[in-house]
Amino acid sequence: MCGSLRRTSRALTQLYEAALRPLGLHATQFTVLQVLSLAGEVPQGQLGEMLAMDSTSLTRTLAIMGRRGWITARRGKDRRERRLSLASGGATKLKSALPLWEKVQSRLRRQLGAQAWKNLLQLTQQVTRVVKTQGGSL
Repeated sequence: MCGSLRRTSRALTQLYEAALRPLGLHATQFTVLQVLSLAGEVPQGQLGEMLAMDSTSLTRTLAIMGRRGWITARRGKDRRERRLSLASGGATKLKSALPLWEKVQSRLRRQLGAQAWKNLLQLTQQVTRVVKTQGGSL
């Protein structure tokens, strides 16, 4: 199961990244922008949980995005806490990327069919919930 999902994930990532490449944007960065756009300001730890992303990879991605002016970070109440939000540059980047992302989504949905698309989304969400609930130890 893991190998099959990883292979599918790599293929999907390559497809989306090819569409986003003209904007200098990676799929992971797009997802961070999208989540911050919807969630508003969030602690970095919560963002990692929302994305099911490990701390090291997230920190590396956020550093790049911060340097590009796509996100802003500020200290929380606790000195160790970083609160992240979408910067105006990130909002602009997201707005320009959305049509490219949606074109890929639309093509995939059409090729898979509406019901298979819906089933796939539900199944991947269910697998993510099960794994996260179990803390990696089934």
